Amino acid sequence: MRPGPRSPGLTPSRVALAWLTQFLVGTDLFVVAPLLPAIAASLDVSAARTGLLVTAFSVAYVVASPLAGRLADRRDRATVLVWALVLFSLANVATALAPGFGVLLLTRVVAGVAAAATGPTVYALVSSRARPRSRAQVLAVVGSGLLTALWVGAPAGSLLGRHVGWEAAFVVLAVGTFLLAFPHAFVWRPRPPGEDGTPVVRPGPGSRGRAVAAVAVTSLWAFSVYSLYTFLSVFLHADGRASAVTWLLVAYGVGAVVGGQVGGRFADRAGAVRVSAAALALTAVLEVGVALACPVTWALACALGLFACAGYAFFPAQQRHLVDLFPERSTTVLSWNNSALFVGLSLAGAVGGQVVHTVGYPALLYIGAAVAAAAFLFACGRPARAHRQEVSA
Repeated sequence: MRPGPRSPGLTPSRVALAWLTQFLVGTDLFVVAPLLPAIAASLDVSAARTGLLVTAFSVAYVVASPLAGRLADRRDRATVLVWALVLFSLANVATALAPGFGVLLLTRVVAGVAAAATGPTVYALVSSRARPRSRAQVLAVVGSGLLTALWVGAPAGSLLGRHVGWEAAFVVLAVGTFLLAFPHAFVWRPRPPGEDGTPVVRPGPGSRGRAVAAVAVTSLWAFSVYSLYTFLSVFLHADGRASAVTWLLVAYGVGAVVGGQVGGRFADRAGAVRVSAAALALTAVLEVGVALACPVTWALACALGLFACAGYAFFPAQQRHLVDLFPERSTTVLSWNNSALFVGLSLAGAVGGQVVHTVGYPALLYIGAAVAAAAFLFACGRPARAHRQEVSA
């Protein structure tokens, strides 16, 4: 993987370090689900109860992310990132050593809090040092670490857990994140606001409301994308096509990585708001295409790859829009954006399960397409107006 375009203060090694950080933290997030059966057997609890581990991590992330982002913007971002990685490492060690389910649940809460302070801070450090004309592209490269964790890191961790024990996966992640704290402590240097060429914009009246309106689009996008992804395997198993799950998920993962890179590149050239709106419109159309392609496996693979490419083109464009809108508070707003993502993801799981059980998986995709269409209309309206207001403030 090429580490991305070189920018003042942003060397390829720094981009690679940021990518690896997102990959390890993302692996920790995604690896829990495939390890749940082994955890349930090891601790003698029901599989349904172990699902609380995912919920605890997500809720902790949603609650802590805005607070951690505000702290990082008020203090030194690099310092916050280093301590968050150390805490994340300790939480994973505690996860591996947990004597019972109650302690394990607590360790996942701590891991969620630590993760909430890592991702947005990494994005803010990278975006503040990137040239404005390549900011979204750099964010896409770093964000691809998280997407790669989805289809490389999590399966690898699952394989390790199957042959060595589920605890080993968390020990490896603990060691990796602890070692990453050291280079992060030295490679980032405090830089005055505006050094990267971005004009410093002071928050004006109502700026918090504009930020909430901007990140609300992310919740709608996350519902549309993750309702499809979450229940895809369930549908294929029930339809007798379990053998196709792996390569269909790979097609989805590759499409997501490609889409992120394309979205970042076009957001820098054509404008972040325009690209994010176009990505949402294509997401809505292609989610209908996935629903229609469900009966034929090869057609489903093609539709999934195209859907993921369109869907994940949105995220770097949205991040670029938020950083441009609030350069002084980029960590805070990116933290809100990540919380919004988890809200949409959680709603997709809660609502999607009921829809699939009642009317089937294709019906859920039509609902997801409608939500993506609503996000498109919202992105064409309020975020664009907010941008004009912020520039004039």
